[in-house]
Formats: sequence, C-alpha cells, structure tokens
Amino acid sequence: MNPQAVVLPSEAPSPPGCEWVPDPIELLVPPPTDLPYDDGEPLETPWHRSAMNLLIDSIACHFREREDFYVGGNMFLYYRQEQWGEEDNRPKFRGPDFFYVSGVERRRPRLFYAVWDEQGHYPNVIVELLSPTTEKIDRVDKRALYQDTFRTPEYFLCQPQVNTLEGLRLNEHQVYEPIKPDKRGWLWSDQLRLWVGPWKGTYLGETTTWLRFYNESGRLILREDERMEQRAEQEKQRAEQEKQRADAAQQNAEQEKQRADAAQQNAEQEKQRADAAETEMTRLRRELEEMRLRFPKSPE
Repeated sequence: MNPQAVVLPSEAPSPPGCEWVPDPIELLVPPPTDLPYDDGEPLETPWHRSAMNLLIDSIACHFREREDFYVGGNMFLYYRQEQWGEEDNRPKFRGPDFFYVSGVERRRPRLFYAVWDEQGHYPNVIVELLSPTTEKIDRVDKRALYQDTFRTPEYFLCQPQVNTLEGLRLNEHQVYEPIKPDKRGWLWSDQLRLWVGPWKGTYLGETTTWLRFYNESGRLILREDERMEQRAEQEKQRAEQEKQRADAAQQNAEQEKQRADAAQQNAEQEKQRADAAETEMTRLRRELEEMRLRFPKSPE
C-alpha cells in the first residue's frame, strides 16, 4: 500500500470558510479507514434525539438544491490523525449533536466524518444540545476545541426545550464572543444565513419547544415532510379555488341562461300581446265595415 499525504490541523488561525491550509505532513502509513463510528450509547433523552434530527432534516431540505455541503449529527467527527510513535496515537474525535460543513461533497457515503478525508474542512457551524452530564464539557472542553483547533466560526449551545439559547462567533482575533440575540431571542447565523430560535409545535408526536431555523424574513425553514405537506395543502387550496371559479362560472352561465329564457319568454308574451292586438283590430275593422254596410249614410 502506497503512503499518502495527510493534512493535519495546525494552530495558526484559519482563513474564512473554515478551511485549513497547513503544510502537508507525509506519513509512512495511510490514514485509517475502519475507524469506529458508533459507541452504542443512546442520546440523553428522546428530546435530544428528535431535536438533533429536526435540525439536520431542516438544513438538508433548505439546501436541497446544493451539492457542496454536508450536515450531520451524533456521529464521530475525527479531527486529528496522530503520528505513529506518539504515546497516544489513536485518532482524536468528537461527536457534535449537529454540525454543518460547507465546501465538501454532499452525497459521498460516510459512516464517520474524518477531516483528512474532507480536504481539511472543519465544521462551519456546530450546535450542542446541553444536558446535566455534558454541559460542562460543552461549555469548557468543546468550546476550547472548536475555537482553537476546529476554528469553527459559529458555535451554538441550547438547553432542552430551548430554555436557554446561546451563540458564539469567532471575532477577528479568532476568539469566541457572544452573538447578541434580537428582541425575539433569536440568534443570527452568518454561516447559514439563517436565524436560530425556538419553535413551539409537534414533531414525531411530541408537542414542546424545539430549536428551529428561520429565514431572513422570519419564515420557518421546513423539513421535507413539512414542505411536501405544505405543497399538498397549496395544491388542495388551488384545486378548491379552481372548483369555486368553475362553480361560479357555471352559476353565472345558469343565470345568463335564466335571463335569456326570461327575455325569450317576455318576447313571446309581447308577440302574443301584439298578435292579440292585431286580431282585435282586424275584428273591429270588420265590425265597422259591417256597420257601414248596414247603415249607409243618408244623402244630404
């Protein structure tokens, strides 16, 4: 097996777009391809599992026309392949609840996400769904990792049922600083060009508050099933409107026919009256003529 070059992360600030451009390091062995992709541990709660899928499905649907991104969650994200000979040479990984990467091939099958297989592309956006057992790690360890190693431009932290929502963005010094919420409590994502905020509704049979995305005008970013349901509803409304227009046209036609029938009936009645008047005039003329014949004028 031929050795190949592997791009490793450096500690230098990343250029815009969350793309690393370090000097390649030639390794004597190729990067591993049989890395673990599942630790068998379930997510904290059903809300965590559903909320993660909701975010992923929404972004996948929103960018459905694009092929230059990848969105995932609760999968191993390998970010460093250690060199052989080090004390701990196992690849380093994390498992963000939600992550979005721009500039990579969307359709390529992945059991895990390895940065060295993705031309050095780290996530542009990461969302962690907090829990009592992970909050400290998310706020301290992962924050430092995402800031200093990943250089992920935006990092969001959300408590269950969106009791709190926080956002961090890399500043010009490559240090996270808080994203200021708007009056609705929503946070703007420069990377996604979308708002991030709470949404009260039903998903997978559970009615609660979920974390959702909104476009610039505040319209909810739909999942594929919601989009298809909306399209079906729109088609149903259009069909109903067409039926209403057809019914109105038929009603108008019937009214026009009734007016035409009434006009014809009036014309026939007028004709009957005219015929009766003509008959009566003929009769009167005949009687007048008979009277003239019966009572001729006396000569003067």
